[in-house]
Amino acid sequence: MDFTEVAVSKEMEEFRKEVRDWLEANVPEEMKIPIDPEERGEERHHFWRQKGKELGAKGWLNPVFPKQYGGGGLTPEHERIIREEFRRHRSPFRGTEFVYSALLVWATEEQKQKFLVPMLKGEIVAWQKSTEPHSGSDLASYQSTAVRDGDEWVLNGSNVFISGQGRPDLLWGPMETDKQAPRHRNLGFFMIPYPRPGLEISNQNLVNGSEQHFIFLTDVRVPADHLIGGDHQGWQVANTGLEQEHGGQGSIFQRENEVEGLIRYMQQKRRAQQSPGGDLVSQQTAIDVYIENHISNLFNIRTRWMYHSRQEMSWEGPSAFVFDRVSGFRQVARIRDVMGMDSLLGTKESRAYDGGRQEVFQRASFVLQHGAGSFNISKVVLARRIGISRTKERAAPTPMTAGASHNA
Repeated sequence: MDFTEVAVSKEMEEFRKEVRDWLEANVPEEMKIPIDPEERGEERHHFWRQKGKELGAKGWLNPVFPKQYGGGGLTPEHERIIREEFRRHRSPFRGTEFVYSALLVWATEEQKQKFLVPMLKGEIVAWQKSTEPHSGSDLASYQSTAVRDGDEWVLNGSNVFISGQGRPDLLWGPMETDKQAPRHRNLGFFMIPYPRPGLEISNQNLVNGSEQHFIFLTDVRVPADHLIGGDHQGWQVANTGLEQEHGGQGSIFQRENEVEGLIRYMQQKRRAQQSPGGDLVSQQTAIDVYIENHISNLFNIRTRWMYHSRQEMSWEGPSAFVFDRVSGFRQVARIRDVMGMDSLLGTKESRAYDGGRQEVFQRASFVLQHGAGSFNISKVVLARRIGISRTKERAAPTPMTAGASHNA
């Protein structure tokens, strides 16, 4: 099957027009995404929190999730059109969060109504709470604790590099519930409301911006029904989300803005007969950027097609994920080689090309080795799937492979 060619029906053409018309009518120019995320500001943040609720009510915020839980109940083709039009209009699309899948697979019906429905509708926002200071990406070495006290759990611990804008309504992730149990059987998975007594969130100001945070939990109490799955199933619950974070559901496009910007840069320089427009080596490097980005897209589109076709997957998602991470470093270096200092001029520089987008990409590249776990974690996951590690593992259950629930 050629999953890169999609026949466009009249229905989909009309839907694309509906999305485009909504964006034109509802998103003023000053509320569109700035090139540098640091320039979003509070006004824009509050604007899009409200728009998230409107999109949730329309079923466009999480279009492929079940309608009964606040999703759109739409097809992957609808989602692709929504994402394409939001990107074209420079509007943020929050879209799928990995906790949605974990809740669909593991939560009780009451928990789905309590947590999943308002998230899918855009009424509340949740952040993933994973990385700890002492162990980084090694989630199996989690030390933040949860101790049962009657009808509540008492939580203590800390996290770093927690991504998000503004402040969340919920935090979610594992906590150690049993110090005597072996790895992978010693965790619970919790939904933690914010604000909460003893729960503190503070910004980390890093080279790629200030959307990373410290989390501190000191005797934070949450009700017993905020535990998802059993009190020793946190690793399994977390891995349903991690399966998708590590590439298991694919994506629609990768780094398109930066690649398209590089091609336009070369074209403009060549027309103006300026360097590096006519340089054959730079031309070949720019072509390599374009081709490799297309290959990355094909990997991710294939995975997405397999996911929504409910096909059993093993190495396909992790292999695309590893390739994309390796490719990301090659791409950012190639762009810097071609554009030179032009790639390092920020949004406030008068001579910045494409409004400084490439400089933002150069800074963002520092975190390519760390998002969704370190690069080593990605390679270990892939090695286990293709059978060259000490252990071999199957893909974690997802909504497409486990049915409505997986509480065994």
